[in-house]
Amino acid sequence: MKPRITLLRRTCREAAALLVAREDRALSLPDNVALKLHLMACDACPKFENQLLTMRAAMKQWRHYGDT
Repeated sequence: MKPRITLLRRTCREAAALLVAREDRALSLPDNVALKLHLMACDACPKFENQLLTMRAAMKQWRHYGDT
């Protein structure tokens, strides 16, 4: 039987996939916890998360461009 901690371990590729999936749907509790743990331990993935957030904000502004 595997230790439970390995169930929460994600690779950078898996974390990136969860970050992208989070844009479209709510993550399950285990995925959400695993992603948060990975983001605390990784240097690169939080940068990718910030890039996604920046793109989302830019797309929101573009979508509403000219509405005023």
